[in-house]
Amino acid sequence: MAVVRDLRVLLRFRYFRRLLAVRLLSQGADGVYQVGLATYVVFSPERQTSPAAIASAMAVLLLPYSLVGPFAGVLLDRWRRRQVFLYGNLLRALLASATAVLMIRPVPDWLFYVSALCVTAVNRFVLAGLSAALPRVVDEDRLVMANSLSPTAGTLAATAGGGLAFVVRLLIADSDAAVVLVGAALYLCSAMASLRIGQELLGPDQALIQPRLRAAVSGTARDLVAGLRHLAAPARREAAWALTSMTLMRFCYGALTVTLLMLCRYAFTTDTDDGLALLGLAVGIAGAGFFAAAVLTPWAAGRFGPGRWIVVCAASAAVLEPVLGLPFATEPMLAAAFVLGLTTQGAKISTDTIVQSSVDDGFRGRIFSLYDVLFNVAFVAAAGVAALMLPPDGRSVPLVLTVAVIYGTVAVTMARFELR
Repeated sequence: MAVVRDLRVLLRFRYFRRLLAVRLLSQGADGVYQVGLATYVVFSPERQTSPAAIASAMAVLLLPYSLVGPFAGVLLDRWRRRQVFLYGNLLRALLASATAVLMIRPVPDWLFYVSALCVTAVNRFVLAGLSAALPRVVDEDRLVMANSLSPTAGTLAATAGGGLAFVVRLLIADSDAAVVLVGAALYLCSAMASLRIGQELLGPDQALIQPRLRAAVSGTARDLVAGLRHLAAPARREAAWALTSMTLMRFCYGALTVTLLMLCRYAFTTDTDDGLALLGLAVGIAGAGFFAAAVLTPWAAGRFGPGRWIVVCAASAAVLEPVLGLPFATEPMLAAAFVLGLTTQGAKISTDTIVQSSVDDGFRGRIFSLYDVLFNVAFVAAAGVAALMLPPDGRSVPLVLTVAVIYGTVAVTMARFELR
């Protein structure tokens, strides 16, 4: 198969393999840490979780990215990306250990959320840097395949990390703090893996590095405006449309994620451990959808073009999600998780490819940070809408239909652009 041949060639790039190792360990740690937080907030027997409580937690953890994200982009276009991976993961290992301590001590909730926020805030720098550095370790001809393998492998690593967290929580230690400590260990391993990459290799170019932090921060607004103008140029209009489409699909993903959490917590079972196990199964099935997207997208994007593949993904979700979701039964909902993983990741691979191919290297850091901001604002907005629409057991026909309409709108709008 052509995909297998291309993959073998891609893995011969030594520094691509090393960058991939940093991503896998880092995002695997993210999966462990996020499941540790989710089980602590949602599935603790002593807590009565509601959609509003989930939305509030997401807002506390994700909305501040709107402030951190732009600064991350500006700084990433000046700082050595290898050093961001090293020191960022070391800092996250320390902060995750602090979160574990707070879980087992009687402390106010706000202190726990501040600790978690710090861990996930550093994550913005690391993930944006990984995407911005990818074109430095592969040639242009294999960038689509690299975008298929690397971010999708990272998502699979996060899914595997989530699975590891479920195993630790259910079978080894009935403690969310123990799960978070496993995540801290993986962050430390990711930091050590980054030492195998030279400081200068991942960029940005030396001429773009601004050693004075004050000068970098003071120029944030000017640089962001320049980045937006760069993105708005006619040659990069497809990238702007792709980012808009992916943001709306991320909104749908967030709404359905909150729905699934509530269904697993209250509708499908009354036992918290059974609900947690069912959620773990759903996460694994969604991971299979991510893997299917990694295999299918290079062929589909090559045949139809990345933009048209986004259309196919959005249209498929518009049809299949309500068909599988409206019964509110366990088996169809698990099938919907696979569809959601496949379509969301397929669209994301295509969007990453369009953005990386269109945006100049000196702007990639800030554009991908803005990309992350849009992602998180959309996810939190979806959680807020879900909190208003979902009943306590998670069964909401209007919410599922609203998500289907948004998917359909994305498909139609992106199709019109591609035809033009």
